[in-house]
Amino acid sequence: MSGKTFEYNLQVRWSDSDRLGHVNNTRFVEYLQEARAHFLTECMQAAEGARGGSVVRKLTVDFLRPIFDDSGPLQIEVSISRIGRTSFAIRHLVRDVEGALCADAEAVMVMFDLKEQAPRPITDRERAVFSDYLDAPEDRFESE
Repeated sequence: MSGKTFEYNLQVRWSDSDRLGHVNNTRFVEYLQEARAHFLTECMQAAEGARGGSVVRKLTVDFLRPIFDDSGPLQIEVSISRIGRTSFAIRHLVRDVEGALCADAEAVMVMFDLKEQAPRPITDRERAVFSDYLDAPEDRFESE
């Protein structure tokens, strides 16, 4: 059984389209970042006393179908795909207004001590909050 999913809705902006009439891949990455920032803000508020931020170590994106101006509003579903000692992975599913899967992405995040400028362990409270959003292994891949 899958954990909770954070859902973020985003309208495709006119300036997001390129000369070919679809949303440029770099804008996809901005969409992911916006959804991830809102998700992490919610998680850190729930993990009262969280000690700082996290940084992106790695980002992979499978671009599955184009997004056009009329594809929105988009729904970005955010969950946790794994939790380690100092890092965790965030899964992003980007769906268009019809519910079609447009992108499947994963960001590996590292908890970071801003004062020490070094990775830090995930706290027990952060782990508990992230665990609420943890995907079941069988939910990791969708067939579309």
